[in-house]
Amino acid sequence: MTLPYSNDLRERAVSAVVAGETTRVVTERFGVAVSSVIKWHQRYRETGSVAPDRMGGRRKIILESHRDFILEAMARTPHLTIRGLQALLAERGVHVSHHAVWKFLHREGLSFKKNAVRP
Repeated sequence: MTLPYSNDLRERAVSAVVAGETTRVVTERFGVAVSSVIKWHQRYRETGSVAPDRMGGRRKIILESHRDFILEAMARTPHLTIRGLQALLAERGVHVSHHAVWKFLHREGLSFKKNAVRP
């Protein structure tokens, strides 16, 4: 992911637009995209600042609120597959992808590897 443009550049570009220059002239002078100047000016009109919002972040774990149900289902049916668990969640109204279920189980330290000791 690239870094946002500096606030100094943003402020100079928006100041030029506010002073009456067209967006296209400003973009040519500062070497940025037209859409950037338009968005900076829009942000300035709405908030009074041209500073960028926070970038990135973590997504909330969607299955965390269903943790007890999932662990209980796994204990009740040890041979339950990821697709089977996905179907059980769908019956409860929780529609998630195969990958979301896999990531949750991986985070919990549960695995589906074959084990000669387990029946």
